[in-house]
Amino acid sequence: MTKRNWQALVLVAIILAISIYLVLPGTTRLLNKPIKTVLGLDLVGGVQALLEADLPEASVTAENMSTARQIVENRVNGLGVSDAVVQQAGNTRILVEMPGESDPQVVLSTLKQTGLLEFVDFSQVDPNTAVSLVGAAIQTDFGQTSEQVSSATGPVYHTVLTGAELADAGVTVSQTGSYEVTLSFKGDGVTKFADYTTNNVGNILAIVLDKRVISAPSIQVPITDGAAVIQGTFTYDEANALAVQLRYGSLPIPLKIVESRTVGPTLGEDSLQKSLRAGAIGFAIVFLFMAIYYRVAGLIAIVGIIFYALVDFAIFRFVPVTLTLAGVAGFLLSTGSALDANILIFERFKEELRAGRNVTQAFALAFQRAWPSIRDSNIATLITCLVLYIFGSQF
Repeated sequence: MTKRNWQALVLVAIILAISIYLVLPGTTRLLNKPIKTVLGLDLVGGVQALLEADLPEASVTAENMSTARQIVENRVNGLGVSDAVVQQAGNTRILVEMPGESDPQVVLSTLKQTGLLEFVDFSQVDPNTAVSLVGAAIQTDFGQTSEQVSSATGPVYHTVLTGAELADAGVTVSQTGSYEVTLSFKGDGVTKFADYTTNNVGNILAIVLDKRVISAPSIQVPITDGAAVIQGTFTYDEANALAVQLRYGSLPIPLKIVESRTVGPTLGEDSLQKSLRAGAIGFAIVFLFMAIYYRVAGLIAIVGIIFYALVDFAIFRFVPVTLTLAGVAGFLLSTGSALDANILIFERFKEELRAGRNVTQAFALAFQRAWPSIRDSNIATLITCLVLYIFGSQF
């Protein structure tokens, strides 16, 4: 063997060793990066939702949709949903897939809310009345013209500051063991909050989310450090959902759920097992054909395909790539169809042998003359993949 061939063999051996290590079930980390097989919604069960802008399409800009998609993704991640997929679908829709989720109600309500937070002046409201307003919808003067305010039905309350001046939100446990939502302000919000609380000790500053009162605390002392707490009868999930809405900002456009479905984990597991069983049967038939028809060359091709499958799956685990049912089918199909190059070379090799050439000459000519067909078919596949990648999320 030439020096170049030895170098290629060593490189192949290194790639093979790394791939085997990555696909081993016990491998969880490499180079401080987590290694795992990520299965999609249709394989492990979960919730899929299609959100749509609740506005005429002409008034929805590409920038608004891009921002909304990012905020929805941040909210999903903040809720602790692992391996979720959030992507824009068309001009006005966002597709959300949350593997492993069984109760979609809390998650979906968190995703679609606009999250407009207002701190509203209730200094003129009786404390008993303020308590009765918790959970009720009210009119505020944020974002309204004087004409809109004067024509609104019922009292209109003054907005002191909004969630745009919020720096962060989180969940903590009070001394009594109840869950609270902590808030911290930024920029002018710190000054506004400090001035208002200093001048209104003993009064009520209502916390309003999407025009609905969620808390009506009284101001006990001036709050000058830009920090506040939302108290209420929260469960942890409710407090965390509220904190996520506030932490990741308001959606630039309102969203509505136009379609949602729940996939059970049993159905997903059954689909995966059937796909793997079908793939194993298909591979067994192909391997048997190659071994019988092409003999030693066929066995070499089988080894090459196994190597290809190991490297492919190792990349899936390292990236990681989310494997859906269609993805598993595509992986099995691409692995099996990779034999077409071997078949082209082998058939050409047999023709060259019949023409009287020796083995070395026949193999060199077989590869040389089969290469254009192999190259063109793979280029066509890559072009198809590029088209699907660019336009797949738009239609």
